[in-house]
Amino acid sequence: MAGCCCLSAEEKESQRISAEIERQLRRDKKDARRELKLLLLGTGESGKSTFIKQMRIIHGSGYSDEDRKGFTKLVYQNIFTAMQAMIRAMDTLRIQYVCEQNKNRMEESKALFKTIITYPWFLNSSVILFLNKKDLLEEKIMYSHLISYFPEYTGPKQDVKAARDFILKLYQDQNPDKEKVIYSHFTCATDTENIRFVFAAVKDTILQLNLREFNLV
Repeated sequence: MAGCCCLSAEEKESQRISAEIERQLRRDKKDARRELKLLLLGTGESGKSTFIKQMRIIHGSGYSDEDRKGFTKLVYQNIFTAMQAMIRAMDTLRIQYVCEQNKNRMEESKALFKTIITYPWFLNSSVILFLNKKDLLEEKIMYSHLISYFPEYTGPKQDVKAARDFILKLYQDQNPDKEKVIYSHFTCATDTENIRFVFAAVKDTILQLNLREFNLV
């Protein structure tokens, strides 16, 4: 206490600021422990934007203006950094800047999925697979046969369940770690009630995973 009495006003202010910073760091650390981060990835036209819109519909008015402003810098940095990395990689690997109009979107999606689940940063992350646009699958399977696109398909024609099972297995086979569980959901991103149900299931999955991680179940 005697030492504190001899401090100048400037030193006392410095100590006060330092103590406040420490308190804020402790609060931030406590809040961070309660946060669960979800990374939504997908190929072009896979329904990512629609998912985000449904989240806003389901959860009310969405983010406040202050929240959005707080995310602006982080989102910009992530997008800008990712674009720079992709451009450099395309130049290094001599990948042409073209769009393949007739590319099989499912093959592209499978390749992305395999890249994600085998990426070192995600080896210890839980994976939830959204197989979106189930409404289009149910419609198109009635007049289009899967064998035309996947010769290995041996199931019946015009069978939605068989088609779903086959497609799900295509993705499951991309997982080299058979001990890693892939949680999957067939979704229709334009159907609010379907997405509401899926989100509830996802939240329950995340809760159970965290309880299991801390040996609480």
